[in-house]
Amino acid sequence: MEITEVRIILHQERKLKGFANVTFDDMFVVRGIKIIEGSKGFFISMPSRKRPDGTYHDVAHPVNNDARRLLESTILAAYEEELKSHSEVY
Repeated sequence: MEITEVRIILHQERKLKGFANVTFDDMFVVRGIKIIEGSKGFFISMPSRKRPDGTYHDVAHPVNNDARRLLESTILAAYEEELKSHSEVY
């Protein structure tokens, strides 16, 4: 499976820096992946739902660490590019 498109929506809050919509094989999209700035740098948070007991569970997520690293590095690279293009507008 190949990541064929990443769209970034910038959002400037204290920790939430944006959202990513990722398309796989030009056939399947996952929307609402959060880009978070934590104390150790940037990371992604997969879309989730709140359970009746107040906990959250991911709606979609990578099934192993290699897939997570690939998804995270691709999204964060696209985020950096979006920041660059956004700053060049002003």
